[in-house]
Amino acid sequence: MKKGMTVAVLITVTVLAGHTASAQLQPPPAPPSLKTVKVPEPDNLGEFVKDKVAAIKLGKSLFWDMQIGSDGITACASCHFHAGADSRSKNQLSPGLLRVSDLNLQSPNPDTKVEMGGMNYQLKPEDYPFRKLQDPNKSDSAVSADTNDVTSSQGVFYSKFIDAVPGSAEDKVEYKPDPDGFTVGNTNVRRVEPRNTPTVINAVFNFRNFWDGKAQDIFNGVNPFGLRDPEAKVYKVNNKKSLEAVQVRLNNSSLASQAVAPLLSNIEMSADGRTSAEIGDKLGSSNKRGLLHVVSETLKGRGLLNIVNDTLKGRGLLHIINDKSGTLSRMLGKRLLPIRPLGKQLVDPDDSVLGDDSRDRIPGLETRTYAEMIQAAFKDEWWNSKTEIIQVAADGKPTIIKKPNRNLTTQEYTLEEYNFPLFFGLAVQLYEATLVSDDTPFDRYQEGNTNALTVQQKTGLDIFRSKGLCIFCHNGAEFTNASVSHVSKNGRLSRTPDGRIEDTGFFRIGVRPPFEDLGVGANDPFGNSLSEARLAEQGKFQQIFGQNPNRPITSVVADGGFKAPGLRNVELTAPYFHNGGQLTLRQVIDFYNRGGDFRGTESGSLPPLNLTEEEKEALVAFLKGLTDERVRYEKEPFDHPQLLVTNGHPGNETSVTDDGTGKATDGALLEIPAVGRHGRVNPLPNFLE
Repeated sequence: MKKGMTVAVLITVTVLAGHTASAQLQPPPAPPSLKTVKVPEPDNLGEFVKDKVAAIKLGKSLFWDMQIGSDGITACASCHFHAGADSRSKNQLSPGLLRVSDLNLQSPNPDTKVEMGGMNYQLKPEDYPFRKLQDPNKSDSAVSADTNDVTSSQGVFYSKFIDAVPGSAEDKVEYKPDPDGFTVGNTNVRRVEPRNTPTVINAVFNFRNFWDGKAQDIFNGVNPFGLRDPEAKVYKVNNKKSLEAVQVRLNNSSLASQAVAPLLSNIEMSADGRTSAEIGDKLGSSNKRGLLHVVSETLKGRGLLNIVNDTLKGRGLLHIINDKSGTLSRMLGKRLLPIRPLGKQLVDPDDSVLGDDSRDRIPGLETRTYAEMIQAAFKDEWWNSKTEIIQVAADGKPTIIKKPNRNLTTQEYTLEEYNFPLFFGLAVQLYEATLVSDDTPFDRYQEGNTNALTVQQKTGLDIFRSKGLCIFCHNGAEFTNASVSHVSKNGRLSRTPDGRIEDTGFFRIGVRPPFEDLGVGANDPFGNSLSEARLAEQGKFQQIFGQNPNRPITSVVADGGFKAPGLRNVELTAPYFHNGGQLTLRQVIDFYNRGGDFRGTESGSLPPLNLTEEEKEALVAFLKGLTDERVRYEKEPFDHPQLLVTNGHPGNETSVTDDGTGKATDGALLEIPAVGRHGRVNPLPNFLE
């Protein structure tokens, strides 16, 4: 190894907001093993959970259950079944839905046409990278192909919610023409998310989740927006055995904030207009009633409908529900409580969490209902009210009333139904917190096994922390500056070498122009920037977060910035970047080597690295040393129930078969077989393998 890569080197420090500065720096030390990092957990978890083992069991069931989606097919795991991410390759393109025409006003200008192939297109290796240069080592080389399309994950067909049928795996919906262009001819196909699907493995270490950081570190029990929503409340039974509205604040809970968002996304899992409380009724006690979905101007005005409008599109919130009061989330709970958990899926008797409750060759768990699982996991005061219920008016205002001696009406909720988002978020978080991959060759090397990495991988590690500059955004055992530990140590705001302020762990690196996707520069449904640096600039930081910014504010970098992902198991989670525009790790290295694809003040500016071919291959080899073989072979804790997923539609991008309701037939579902704690013999293929 050259001395200049192991001692002090002249490094062009990356300023991912659009500038570079040179400095004589000692390369940072290699990160430690992930086993040295404590898994983050809420300080006040004991106020809510009475049995953590039962809560993890509930969370794993909810995460993998196909009955959660409006169509009775789509689970959380449908987009996270392969190394925590998605390896499907047909009907996985989304157009530029998050495009804006003006960075300052965030004027919406969505692109609804897929340029590469079309909807229901079967992706091919030669489609990548999305931006093709004649010389991949030079960002100013002639462009031979380019697109703003995104590789992501298919979800549900566009439909309008009509009713929730308690105990049914599907909602009653009406299929409508897709307003965002997810059609072949005049036939709807399944919608596709506007950003590439990140892995949920090790996501517990992220201070904020989602590419744009919208899933807040504080969980409010209602929605993803944490302290940004001061009106978010749940109910509990007080010492007088009466219900009272309370605000909950669970720290280290970005995963819970993240978990409650896709449930109501009309792209990912939900019919347009469905609510979380309605899902709970679907899973709830069998004596509950169906729901009449009432669309009122009052609800529209209070932002309580699952409506995706142009304003939300322009703010990069196309797939997030503007559910300020939580009414939508709570109605989801009405459908789920009486359903047998995993009622459509087999569970391996050797499953590390659910095995004791497996029915072997019969779908579903021995536990009969989700209501029972919630009651076993959570303290009674959050679900057990024998005398009172919550009645919600048309304007969203809740009122406590005496429990009537009759079936409840559409607007009346048991405490268990009303608090369903709280249960769902915390249970899924506790399950995902077990998905930690800390047994890689790199971890073993850092623990003292000098033979755990090959000579080439050791060279790659040196490049990673020196000439490659990777470590400046992917620091720590988590391999991301967006981690809880990094933010706790360095503060929520970071300063770039040229003096500007950015959200810690969020960078603008020129993958695409900022106007195509504002990322952390977009707004939340309350009109506040997702960028905490921008909130500080606007004088809103203390008001929202109850603390002063950790740095004095000058100018801010936000638009087009995205969270630096962790790099563990990156070998298994192609395609890469927020747009899924790179197929291989080598293509990713080429991107960084040429200084990004879009350079300049507005798009970002990475320094060219001038890596040799040998150095590139060494860096790729090192990244493969971050793979935990338990993830590859789905061994405990990465084992799971059976899952059936859609995989595009029979036909192609020019022809599909209408099933008679205006939507394309799904054809045979792709089976991801149930696997127990010892994993499988042959791993699932990676994306486009």
